[in-house]
Amino acid sequence: MTALIVLAAGESARLGQPKQNLVFEDQTLLERAIEAGLKSDCNPVIVVLGAHADRIDISNKNPKLKIIHNPSWKEGMSSSIRAGINEINESGSVDSAVIMLCDQPFVTPELLNKLLLKKAETGKPVVACSYQGINGVPALFERSLFGELSTLAGNEGAKKIIMKHKNEAATIPFEKGSIDIDTSEDYDRLIGKRSGPFIKKP
Repeated sequence: MTALIVLAAGESARLGQPKQNLVFEDQTLLERAIEAGLKSDCNPVIVVLGAHADRIDISNKNPKLKIIHNPSWKEGMSSSIRAGINEINESGSVDSAVIMLCDQPFVTPELLNKLLLKKAETGKPVVACSYQGINGVPALFERSLFGELSTLAGNEGAKKIIMKHKNEAATIPFEKGSIDIDTSEDYDRLIGKRSGPFIKKP
């Protein structure tokens, strides 16, 4: 079974408001991420909250969905990855996990299922999405890498593990994977109030 960990604990400092609550096509970014996960073959779907948790309303009561709180969110993204991994580590039925961000609005159930399918086809320990010449999240990691994910520190993200295992990783194309929302300008581009390309942040 493959779990999905949705990272949604960040402070959204550059945006000035919780990005989780930004609305796109009649849903918040976090609702879109949750829906993509719940409609995919991933189970369970774990959402990691931290900063602004008291301002984020998740009304979905699907039994596949579990909301957890990361009290160490100020440490950076690594702490949320650890929180998610710790949550699923005790379940012997989970043999891999997909890690995704809450602010990639074009992630779909079909994309997540393609990660699972590519894993089944190739047996590779990592399956990442490819966009703008890089490999990144959403990305699937088999259980053998949970320990490495748990050693990330500070603002290190899953990309570090993807790069470490790049020679044994499979990829799937995700052209719109470079679109994530970090600033008000990003959001304005998303909803059509501003023109210009999205540039993936390093």
